[in-house]
Amino acid sequence: MARQLTLDVTLRDGTDFETFHPGGQALVPEAVRGLAHGKGERQLYLFGESGAGKTHLLHAACHEVAEWGGRVAYLPMGITAGTGSDLLQGWQGVDLIALDNLDEMPWEPDLEQALFNLINSVRDSGGRLLMASRTAPQSLPVALPDLRSRLLWGPVFQLRVLADVHKCEALMARSRRRGFELSPEVCEYLLRHHRRDLPSLIALLDQLDRESLSTRRRVTVRFVKHILGGAS
Repeated sequence: MARQLTLDVTLRDGTDFETFHPGGQALVPEAVRGLAHGKGERQLYLFGESGAGKTHLLHAACHEVAEWGGRVAYLPMGITAGTGSDLLQGWQGVDLIALDNLDEMPWEPDLEQALFNLINSVRDSGGRLLMASRTAPQSLPVALPDLRSRLLWGPVFQLRVLADVHKCEALMARSRRRGFELSPEVCEYLLRHHRRDLPSLIALLDQLDRESLSTRRRVTVRFVKHILGGAS
């Protein structure tokens, strides 16, 4: 039985595999989904720059396991700077552990040893481990040699930030799920006049949908100009 920790960590709604746009990298979400269902590999490592979709896939895997009644733990590793190695202990019996932002973990001896022990215990107990970082495992400042080898126990996948055409496809697909059409002209305007990372674009799209519903106006370039102008 895993111990319970009170963490200010929640999984984002809407972060499932259906809402993930692979942009030509379909092998990665397929592998992550397979791991969530206990098929194929039991450990995966994802890396890529911010906005590439790593956290989305970790959340999607956690949601998927929780839907069939499995136990999950999502741990953004940056919080180990305040919690110490205790955060990485006592997770026996969890079906899936997702360790996000490994590059933000303080690489101190006690934390490295705790992470080494966690990886071993997950494998020994038959659980599954999903890790993500902005850097490849070989580039992490790991001092413990055996930990470096443990990080490479499973496949390593690099996620790349979507090209503009794929960002537009992702935004249009999300708008259809929310019940409205996003025109190519509006999408191109968003890419020219807003932050270009996909999480920020999706947040803006959700805001436009709410504003459109409250004002009963269509999402046009003129409407977007009004919203962006009001927010500035």
